[in-house]
Amino acid sequence: MTTEQTAENLPRILVVDDELAIRRFLHTVLSSEEFSLHEAENGHAGLASAAAFRPDVILLDLGLPDLDGIEVINRIREWSPVPIIVLSVRDHESDKVAALDAGADDYLTKPFGVGELLARIRAALRRSLQQTPEPVFSSNGLVVDLTRRRVTVDGADVQLTPTEYDILRLLVTHAGKVLTHGQILKQVWGIAYLEQPHVLRVNVSNLRRKIEADPSRPRHIITEPGVGYRLTC
Repeated sequence: MTTEQTAENLPRILVVDDELAIRRFLHTVLSSEEFSLHEAENGHAGLASAAAFRPDVILLDLGLPDLDGIEVINRIREWSPVPIIVLSVRDHESDKVAALDAGADDYLTKPFGVGELLARIRAALRRSLQQTPEPVFSSNGLVVDLTRRRVTVDGADVQLTPTEYDILRLLVTHAGKVLTHGQILKQVWGIAYLEQPHVLRVNVSNLRRKIEADPSRPRHIITEPGVGYRLTC
C-alpha cells in the first residue's frame, strides 16, 4: 500500500482555527496519531473545507475573525451531521451551552490536555461510525439492553422508574457526547420543563444512587458543570 493510499484510509480531521500556533500544535499531535489533517484559518474557509474535504471530525474554534463559531456550527448542521468538537478559550457556561445547543458534539476549553482531546476524538469517531445505537450498551460493569429495557450493574438487575430509564436511554443513545440540561429536559419531559432544571438534577441524583458504586464520584454519568451530562463509553 502506498503512502497516498494509506493517508486516504486515515480518519479525516478538519481544524478550523485562526491561530497558527494552535494549528501547528494540533498538526503535530494528530499526525503522530495517524489522522489525516486539513486546516482552515477562518469560518468561510472552514465551511468550504467541510464541504470539499468531508472530514470525519471537525475541531472548531469559536473566536474566528470573520464568522462566530456558533454561526459556523449552524451552517454545517444545515447539511451535515459530522461530529464537531469546539476548542475555545471561552469558558463561560453560556458559551458552552450555546455551542452544544447549536449542534456541537463536545466542548474543550483551551488549554486542554492532549490525552483528553484524543479521547474525545475517538469517542466522536465511534459515534459517527455507529449510525444507530447498539441494542446493548456496556461500559465498566453497566449494561443497558435497549430492546428488553433491562439495566444491570455488575450482573445485578437495577430497577429504574420510567423517567430514570428515559434519561439513561437518552444518554446511552448519545454515549460520550455532552447533552445540555435543555436537551435532556426537552426530550424527556417536553418544552414546558425547560426552565425547571431541578427536576433533572433530582432524577439524575436518584439514577446515580442506583447505578454508581459511589454516587459522589460517578464513573458513568459525568457532570459538565453548568452545562449538562455525559455518559462515559
